[in-house]
Amino acid sequence: MKIIFIGDIVGRPGREAVKKLLPKLNKEYKPDFVIANGENVSGGKGISSDHLDEMHDVGIDFFTSGNHIWQQKDIAPRLDEKNPLIIRPANFPPINPGKGFTILQTALLKRLLVINLQGRVFMHKDYDCPFRVIDKVLMETAHEHIDGIFVDFHAEATSEKVCMGHYLDGRVSMVVGTHTHIPTSDARIMPKGTGYITDVGMVGLKESAIGIDKDPIIRSFISQMPVKHEITNGGTVSFSAVYFETGGKEGKTKKVEQILLEVDL
Repeated sequence: MKIIFIGDIVGRPGREAVKKLLPKLNKEYKPDFVIANGENVSGGKGISSDHLDEMHDVGIDFFTSGNHIWQQKDIAPRLDEKNPLIIRPANFPPINPGKGFTILQTALLKRLLVINLQGRVFMHKDYDCPFRVIDKVLMETAHEHIDGIFVDFHAEATSEKVCMGHYLDGRVSMVVGTHTHIPTSDARIMPKGTGYITDVGMVGLKESAIGIDKDPIIRSFISQMPVKHEITNGGTVSFSAVYFETGGKEGKTKKVEQILLEVDL
């Protein structure tokens, strides 16, 4: 199986960069699935129903999310659709809309289990333990015929993400970290065959504070006063993604390639 995962898409610049670059990547890599983190698609906070459809129409098959999933109120019903385009973290309260995992299927009947988790270190909510929750998800889906398992761990701390990678090594096909918007240089195949990267990075303005206009954020650091988060619509956009190839009966990763591009809008 071939998978492209796109890091956190931030605002209109991120959406426009995807529109420009994804067709070329699809032509080059011919992925079975394109997955993206949709956590920041709409103005940097959450993803609206319209933007979900907009990004799906340009070639993203499915979306993971994270702590900002509830920021756009019209997304909640989309999480409960029969075949949703987006999931929320599995370790959110079970009464929340949506699910934390789903199974995607290609025309050739290849099946990919996609799981979304939320980290707890440095976060401000009392999420369930992501380690225990993924054990439960893997147990619940053990009877399914699965060709690969993909995990997006949306977390702040690199230590938490690295430990999740080791915890799942050999048990899932791929583990990617999202949320910090800064790509790490550790894309690799772990000892037991799991493809891994601590953070994929973002698709957002290069000269920014992780996708947000930098000057108000700098003022906030200096003054300790709240500021409005704004996103300039032009400029150079960083496009961060990762490509995986899996194979064999166990769905282990055979290839990992980091994709770091730039495009001017």
